[in-house]
Amino acid sequence: MTAKTPEPASWGELRASHSDREAVVEQLREAAAEGRIDLAELDTRLEQALTAKTFADLAPLTADLPRSVSVLDPGEPLVLKGSFHGAARTGRWEVPAHITAHGGMGGVRLDFTRVECRLPEVEVEAYGEMAGVTVVIPEGWAVDTDGVEPGLGTLRDKTTPERLPGTPLIRLTGSVGMAGVVVRHPSARERRLLKREEKREGGK
Repeated sequence: MTAKTPEPASWGELRASHSDREAVVEQLREAAAEGRIDLAELDTRLEQALTAKTFADLAPLTADLPRSVSVLDPGEPLVLKGSFHGAARTGRWEVPAHITAHGGMGGVRLDFTRVECRLPEVEVEAYGEMAGVTVVIPEGWAVDTDGVEPGLGTLRDKTTPERLPGTPLIRLTGSVGMAGVVVRHPSARERRLLKREEKREGGK
C-alpha cells in the first residue's frame, strides 16, 4: 500500500523564511520612522513578525501600510508527476514558493535558467522514485540539499556554492528514491543554446 501524497498547502499555510520575516521587519521600521505607526505598535508588530510561522501570519502586519512591498505572493504550489511520459518545466515560467516533483517512471526536469524569480527562497520537494528528478539552476543561484532523505539512488549536487545577491535559494527536500536527484548548473551545450536564444530575442 502506497502512502497518500499530502495535498499542497494553501498560500497562507506556506512556511515563511528568515528573508520573509526580515523584509516585513524592515518595512515596519520604515513605517515607524515615517510616523505611520507609533513605537508601541511597532514593538507589537515586530514581535509578531519575528515569531511568524506562515505567510498568513506575516501578511496582516503590513496590509494597512502604503507603498507596501509586504510579503511576496508565493503563488500556487506546483505539483509535477513524471508518470510514464515524464514532466518538465522549461523556458519562461512562473515560479511558486513550493514545488513538488515526483519522478515516477518518466522523470521530472525543472529548468530555472530562463525564469525571473523575486522570491528569496523556493522549496523543491523532490522524490526520485523510478526515473529521477533533475533540477537545473543558473550560475549564481545556490541550493541547500540538507533536507533530502537518502534512498537507493544518489543525490548529486554539481552546483557551485557561491550565491549572488538578489538570487533565490533553492531548498531541496524529499527523498532520492531509486533513480536519484540531480541538481546542477547548465551544461556547456545548454549555455550555448541560452546565448543563441538571448541574441534572437534581443534582435526582435
